[in-house]
Amino acid sequence: MQRTILAGIIGLVFGTGIALSGMANPAKVLNFFDLAGTWDPSLAFVMGGALLVTAIGYRFVLKRDKPVLEAKFNLPANRKLDVPLIAGSAVFGLGWGIAGFCPGGAIPALGLGEASAWAFVGAMLVGIFAARTVRLALEQRATQSA
Repeated sequence: MQRTILAGIIGLVFGTGIALSGMANPAKVLNFFDLAGTWDPSLAFVMGGALLVTAIGYRFVLKRDKPVLEAKFNLPANRKLDVPLIAGSAVFGLGWGIAGFCPGGAIPALGLGEASAWAFVGAMLVGIFAARTVRLALEQRATQSA
């Protein structure tokens, strides 16, 4: 219960930051990518601010023996660049550039009444399900042929 409440509070802070910064507005995001036209550098400041806060926060958090609500830290062990990572990153970037939404901006946009966010989130969920289905099928095929 405590973990759920904390997750809700953190999500509220994140969503409020996304909404206040304008990153839930797809036009603002698309203008960031329009270097030859109506370029809007504000997204770079939002990302830079987030990276700075995260870098400082991690220095403090990782000095602890364990997280507050977990038995141990669950940090990624895989540091290699592989085809799924690169392909997923490319598809994510294409979707972000076409729609002006990424999950972090689309979900708060739902609460702002952004109609296109509903279509985006629905399509995103279908894409997640499709990618999971394909990945499981490929893993199953690899296991059977081994």
